[in-house]
Amino acid sequence: MSWTATIITLFPEMFPGPLGQSLAGRALESGTWNCDVRDLRAFGLGRHNAVDDTPFGGGAGMVMRADVVDTALESVSRQDGAPCVYLTPRGRPLAQADIRRYAAGPGVTLLCGRYEGVDERVLEARAIEQVSIGDYVLSGGETAALVLLDACVRLLPGVMGSAESGVEESFSDGLLEYPHYTRPAEWQGRSVPDVLLSGNHAAIARWRREQSERVTRERRPDLWAAHLSHSSRPSVQEGQSL
Repeated sequence: MSWTATIITLFPEMFPGPLGQSLAGRALESGTWNCDVRDLRAFGLGRHNAVDDTPFGGGAGMVMRADVVDTALESVSRQDGAPCVYLTPRGRPLAQADIRRYAAGPGVTLLCGRYEGVDERVLEARAIEQVSIGDYVLSGGETAALVLLDACVRLLPGVMGSAESGVEESFSDGLLEYPHYTRPAEWQGRSVPDVLLSGNHAAIARWRREQSERVTRERRPDLWAAHLSHSSRPSVQEGQSL
């Protein structure tokens, strides 16, 4: 079966959106993945298909109802190993390890929040993963869902032209990727590093590793600290136990 992304949203017309283009679009056309979009409004209540209500305790805005969201989720045929993810700035930061886990399974169900968010009870009752793509607030979860799906689809078998593309890129080993250069070798007084023109593959690999470490140390001290912590852990030798 195709890797299936089920999206529950108040704006179904936003999908597949940019995912209908380029690598993801070709993979969608070929059946490598499937985009199943569910309009949350179809599960709404009453004459106006209401999906939200005022928050208990007062406050601005509206909250998406637990019963409506639960009915929508109940309509989804859940495959074993397919997580349900709620996109929210209150969630834990989305990491490449999460993307690899989602892409390795049968698919993912994405709940796109709007207004002030979703009633906490349905999130707890269904043990929904809460994930954030960054420390900022969007108008809704749809844009975040597109980001998550783009990251997943490109890891599906056959989507990227070269399997090495996913191995050497940023976050693949906990570091940011090294700088890239192409023709012309001289541009506006700036030269390509000599080592990249040397043909010495061992030296090139060593330079790229050094550059990855430098860029990570300068731009993402949090990743660098985690990398150092991981590198300093003693390896488990045969016969030893943790």
